[in-house]
Amino acid sequence: MATTAPILVTGATGRVGGVGRTVVALLRRRGLPVRAFVHHDDERADELRAQGAEVVVGDLTDGSQVVRALEGCRRMYLGLSVSPEYLAATVMVAAAARERGLEALVNISQMTVSAMSLDWMSDSSQQRQHWMAERVLDWSGLPVVEIRPTVFFENPLFSMVAAESILEDNTIRLPFGEGRTSPIAARDVAEVIATILAEPGPHIGKVYELTGPISQDMHGVANEYSHALGRSIMYVDAPFEDWKEQLRTKGFPEHVFEHLATMARLHAENRYDRLTHDVEAIIHRPATSITELVAERAALFTPSQPGGRRRRAGAARL
Repeated sequence: MATTAPILVTGATGRVGGVGRTVVALLRRRGLPVRAFVHHDDERADELRAQGAEVVVGDLTDGSQVVRALEGCRRMYLGLSVSPEYLAATVMVAAAARERGLEALVNISQMTVSAMSLDWMSDSSQQRQHWMAERVLDWSGLPVVEIRPTVFFENPLFSMVAAESILEDNTIRLPFGEGRTSPIAARDVAEVIATILAEPGPHIGKVYELTGPISQDMHGVANEYSHALGRSIMYVDAPFEDWKEQLRTKGFPEHVFEHLATMARLHAENRYDRLTHDVEAIIHRPATSITELVAERAALFTPSQPGGRRRRAGAARL
């Protein structure tokens, strides 16, 4: 069903793999009206305006600002970066959305939520907030579609942290043990979300769990990096506590550091060994492989000069 009302997209300049930003671009390519909710009015907001999106600046934890942003909207994407205020923002959005009477709210969560219950909770405050946020949306009675992606390939563990050791000695040093994983591309998640927002009717009330095209251990992941980069990349299982101390030196905020460390430990416990075909079912193409994603970012994992000093990997966006 077509819509002439603007679709509200939150986190439109956020850093969770650029999902919100990509959702805006995909909706505009479909000719759909978009209102982008941003936290700061900067050059990233200007890029959204250049695509034809209306930009509103505000704070998702401020109910009055959310209500104003939703004025005239019938559909909404809810997503924001890893934040201690994730649950508070979800509560405000749920209250405002009920007041405005949305026809569809697409919420991005995390696949870890699928295994969580009152009897078992992740140690990550962020993952617990996602679980609680889903409960809030359940109780709200809103027409919700839940999107639960597994770990993003753009997550620092597979980009920044992996790049640093690859540039150093062609190894991926992570404490994943023999745990299996199926990282997904942020753009695949964004395409699923945009497709649902364009025609939400058949998806209301459903939960979609999104993974990459294969679940494999880190030796298999390293092989994909090798194929993409044209040189041998080896996986080295790093001792968790030593690795965790090195991670602390990267300068992540404490909330993000805790989240990343928990993700690493859960990988070692094999809690990321998941494989679904929900991506293909919705967008009618397979999820993007690690080989493709690494090849596209080869410069991140390649020394600046053959035999010379290796380029330091920059911080990846969450």
